[in-house]
Amino acid sequence: PSSSFSSRKDTPPPIARKTFDPVITHNNKNMRTVALTSLAIAATTRAFTAPIAFRTISSKTVELNMAVSQDELKKQVGYKAVDDYVKSGMVVGLGTGSTAYFAVERVGEKLKSGELKDIICIPTSERTKEQALSLDIPLVTLDTHSKLDVAIDGADEVDPGLNLVKGGGGALLREKMVEIVSDKFIVIVDESKLTEGLGPGFPVPVEITPFCHEHTMRTVAALPSCEGCKAVLRMGSSSNNQVDGDEIAITDNGNYIVDLHFETAIKDAPKMAEELKNVCGVVDHGLFCGMTTAVIIAGSDGISVKTP
Repeated sequence: PSSSFSSRKDTPPPIARKTFDPVITHNNKNMRTVALTSLAIAATTRAFTAPIAFRTISSKTVELNMAVSQDELKKQVGYKAVDDYVKSGMVVGLGTGSTAYFAVERVGEKLKSGELKDIICIPTSERTKEQALSLDIPLVTLDTHSKLDVAIDGADEVDPGLNLVKGGGGALLREKMVEIVSDKFIVIVDESKLTEGLGPGFPVPVEITPFCHEHTMRTVAALPSCEGCKAVLRMGSSSNNQVDGDEIAITDNGNYIVDLHFETAIKDAPKMAEELKNVCGVVDHGLFCGMTTAVIIAGSDGISVKTP
């Protein structure tokens, strides 16, 4: 968040000083006490009304002694993606997750204000669909609109080549189906999602069929490109990769998710994506390689954009 107090002229008005009317006596000791007390009050008041000093770190940025919350960073990139890439008349893909939430929110705001018109959107999960409907965003599906102008979504990890790990929220199949047919795919993240190599920082989710799922898990773990991974079946809610229930997690599509945990970086993400896709029983996976148009990143130094 920025401060409105960027210079001396913006300093908040002085605190009103209370007028004291001490009882004056002819006792010198009492008069000295009153005088010293008045001086102390005046000094304290000056301390509270002194201008607030900030150290300018650029022409547009003021350093504040407070940390920007992660939610605020997510909101910044979500709003910027919509402001920069969504225009009236477009077909827009709406991502899923805590960062994409703010992009959906921004689309709803701009439709309500009339700044955007004739927008139709395709949600990538039931959660996003519910949010969009609550904001009166017109929705369609890929069955009627197989080509999109832009899709906006978050990511769990981004490597230097702008390859992604997605699907921590369990919507990886619908996300990929929507985003792969978009003319532009805009990824929105905070700087904590940047990594030198995919894998160790966030498990790679793989959506598989319930039929013979243990066999499929073993087959996936045995792939050359997945060497060293630990395959863990997602339990509880499908919307996170934490064990929060005793039942197997079920996706919006009625499938299971296997999370692949790596101790070292994946050597060849595109190769691994290819091998996973070729396993019978795998529906899709959370490696999004070669799909990114731009990554909008919110960090301590402001917002930056990376392109391939």
